[in-house]
Amino acid sequence: MEVMSRRSVRSPATPKTPVACPCRLSEPYDKCCGRYHFGAGAAPTAEALMRARYSAFVQQDEAYLLGTWHPRTRPARVDFDPGMRWTGLEILDTSDGSAFHSTGTVTFRASFRGGSLHERSRFERVDGAWVYVDGEFLS
Repeated sequence: MEVMSRRSVRSPATPKTPVACPCRLSEPYDKCCGRYHFGAGAAPTAEALMRARYSAFVQQDEAYLLGTWHPRTRPARVDFDPGMRWTGLEILDTSDGSAFHSTGTVTFRASFRGGSLHERSRFERVDGAWVYVDGEFLS
C-alpha cells in the first residue's frame, strides 16, 4: 500500500497587481525604478537616477541611496524621518546627463505631506555609472 503525504492542495497563486512606481512613470515599480534597486543594471541617465533615488527615499532603501552617492560627498548613513510621507515627484528641467555626457543636472520638486522640496541636483559619472553629487535648494 502506498502512503500519501497529507499536504494541503493549494490553488495556483493569484497574480499580484503591479505596484505603481513612486516616481510616477507609467511602468510598475519592478519594471521602473525597482529594477535598479534590485541590481538589474544602472540608471542610464541622470534623470533616471534621480527618479530611482526619489523612489529609494520613498522605500527607505539606504543601501541604494548610499551606493549611488558620489564617494566624495556620500554621508556615512541616511537619516530617514519616520514621519515623512513622500507623495509625488515632478521633473522640472534636465541639463546634459545622457549617455553622451559625464555630468548632468536635474531640477525637480518632490512633494511630501505638508510641503515640497525644490532642488537642482548635480550628477557625475563614476566608473561609467551615474551618481548623485549634491544639490542646491531652490525657492
